[in-house]
Order: sequence, then C-alpha cells, then structure tokens
Amino acid sequence: MKHIFTLALASLLTQATVAQDAPKIEKSAKTGKVYFGINMDTYILSSSLFDRAGEDFVTVPRFTLFPHFGTSAHYNFSRSFGIFSGLGIKNIGFIDKYNNSPDSTVIRRNYTIGIPLGLKFGNMSGTYAMIGGGIDIPFWYKEKGFVKRNDKDKMNEWFSQRSATVLPYVFVGARFHPGVYVKAVYYPTNFMNPDFKETENGFSLQPYKDFNVNLMMLSVGFDLPYRPKYD
Repeated sequence: MKHIFTLALASLLTQATVAQDAPKIEKSAKTGKVYFGINMDTYILSSSLFDRAGEDFVTVPRFTLFPHFGTSAHYNFSRSFGIFSGLGIKNIGFIDKYNNSPDSTVIRRNYTIGIPLGLKFGNMSGTYAMIGGGIDIPFWYKEKGFVKRNDKDKMNEWFSQRSATVLPYVFVGARFHPGVYVKAVYYPTNFMNPDFKETENGFSLQPYKDFNVNLMMLSVGFDLPYRPKYD
C-alpha cells in the first residue's frame, strides 16, 4: 500500500507540472464570463457508515485509481468569489466484509454520471476553498464476492435496481495552483436499494433489506481551466 500511494503522489505531481507548463492553461482569473475546464477525481479513498440490521460499523477503506474524468464550467463574480458546475464519471462503492466462518468479502460499486454545484472563495486564479453538493446517477452496477483463497463470483447490471437510482452528496475542499484539489465528500442517502427483490430457487428475496450505507470519501484530482478558441 505504501508503494501504491508513493506512485500515486508521483503521478499527481507529474500531472500538475505538465499542466502548469501547458500553453492553454489559464494564467489569470476571468470575471463576468463562463469558462470551462478539464476535471478529474484521480485518486479516491472511500469508506462508508454501514447499518446492517441494527449493527453500525465503518467499512474497510477502498482505494481506486479509476480515471474519474469530466468537464467543469466556472463563473467568477470577482477575483475572490465564483461558482462552478460540471459533468463527470466516477467509480464509487464500498467493501462489505463478513467476519463469520469462512471469512468472505463483497465489493459493491457503481459507475455514475455526476453533476456538482459549488461555491468558490479565495484567489480564483490560485488557491481557493470550495463547498457545495451534487448528484450522482448510477448507470453500471458491479458486485464481486470472494472467500479467502477461493475463486471470485462476479456480476454486473446496467441501470440496476439493486442500488439507489440517484445519489445526492455534499462536499467541502480546496483547490491549489496550478489546479490540484482535495475534496471530502459525503452521501447522506442509502447507496443500496433495500426494496430490491430477486427470485432464487423459487423464493423471493430482499438481499439488501437491512442495509443502510452512507458513502464518504476523500478525493485528490485536478481541475484545469483552458482558453476557448474565440479568446
């Protein structure tokens, strides 16, 4: 794990250096005009608050390097205050461990399309704080279960009913020059759909009936504004 984080940090610093030298990167804050950027939550460390049949616990941390890419749109009212939104794809989920015998693990995750909306305070061309919220819409659900030293069982569904159809969230964070940011994100609603039903061997089951899962994550990425061609 230490080597993974070292590699991730080195990659992040390389991206930041390249971004700083790119000729199309914005050098000063625009005001009174919409401008766009490239957005990516490059590294995500996530966990969840899990209530299963009255048992509360925090799930095992999950680290992903999936390219969570997207675009962002910004509007600065002044050089110290602005708003932003965008559109992006993320891979979010949690690790569900069963500590009975035999020890087993299920990884439940969703690929989502998300729309954030936030406020920015600080130096719009340098370092600023941000706060806001948004929604993620799941479109591809995946489960992978396994017991130690045994084969893995996998399943996936497009637009699955196993999870919530809309996942609202809130966030707080900071963006640093030349475009690297850190965000803490929390999902206040249930990641799973407790009303989901499936039939197995002629019996109707509700596998997530007692699940209440609230995701929380820390993400590191970059948001790099660029000059449109008409500038």
